[in-house]
Amino acid sequence: MNVITPQPAQPPRRVLIVEDSAVLRHLLMRVVADDPRLELAEAVETAEEALRLVPRLRPDVISMDICLPGMDGLEATRQIMAHFPTPIVIVSDTLGGQATHVSMNALRSGALTVIEKPQGLTGSAGAAVAQGIATQLYIMSQVPVIRRRLMQAEPFRHKGMWSHPLAIHPRIVAMAASTGGPTAFARVLGDLPPDFALPVVLVQHMGQSFMEGFARWLDQQVALPVTLAQHGMPLERGRVLVAPGDRHMTVGTRGEVLLHDAAPVQGQRPSADVLFSSVAKVFGADGLGVLLTGMGEDGVEGLGRIRARGGYTVVEDRSTAVIHGMPGAAERAGAACISLPVHEISPHILRAMAGGPVPSQDPLAG
Repeated sequence: MNVITPQPAQPPRRVLIVEDSAVLRHLLMRVVADDPRLELAEAVETAEEALRLVPRLRPDVISMDICLPGMDGLEATRQIMAHFPTPIVIVSDTLGGQATHVSMNALRSGALTVIEKPQGLTGSAGAAVAQGIATQLYIMSQVPVIRRRLMQAEPFRHKGMWSHPLAIHPRIVAMAASTGGPTAFARVLGDLPPDFALPVVLVQHMGQSFMEGFARWLDQQVALPVTLAQHGMPLERGRVLVAPGDRHMTVGTRGEVLLHDAAPVQGQRPSADVLFSSVAKVFGADGLGVLLTGMGEDGVEGLGRIRARGGYTVVEDRSTAVIHGMPGAAERAGAACISLPVHEISPHILRAMAGGPVPSQDPLAG
């Protein structure tokens, strides 16, 4: 008779809460206390207290407020990621552009994601909010983080000298990302020239209330103009259109973007699959898809459709992806033409569009 040895239960993930509002701090403490996957390491009011405790407590994840007395959450995030890399979840107000701007910069400094502050935990709606926050903390606590300076990274050096010409002639670039996406988008779009000749459409998984602020922040980070898409807005060369929160975005046959309220796909709305699939249908071999860091498999099927129609597809390599879930799934499904570190994606696309030599996917090919 086979004896099944029970697997030891995973210990709960230890959470450090940094929040100066006593009301919100106790709400977050309740969220942690009520979830068996989590355990409260400590709850503090200031960034200075957090910096003092992190080396001693070694929490698995930090819930970080942005507007704090003294040192703000942005600087605290920088300090923690520089000296004691720890998964950080930004819990932010959405009131006012400054709060969103600082939250986005915290993501660029190494925080993993941003979620909205809870207004209360009563009733079914409150229970759903609490569950969502707890799940984000639990998932992010398991993301390995290291000291990185991706925004200043050196160009990627491919192994060997084998290269081949690749002439592609896309008429649109479609991009998507989830966790880690703001930083990745800032890098990829920031590496494109101001006179980039193609329209860009993108999906970022993020709470609806943050999307307008995200688009404004990204517009300030890159040379290309970035706009939150509106239904019927025309595709224009050199302009980036961002899917708004909680609406699918597709491209239309008359060169416009269309917004839809259809059901979520892979649990996401907007969905990368929906956007990529429309690009494959409308543009065929003239579509270029880019799938960046993120959790899950959204975008894999749609990216595969772009490739199946003869378009070109790029995914972010695991060496730079905060979470390699989405691009890794695309690789395994055969949806990716090539996998590259984030700082090499735009140079590769520009070389390929110019018909210049690009790295061979097979380093043994001569």
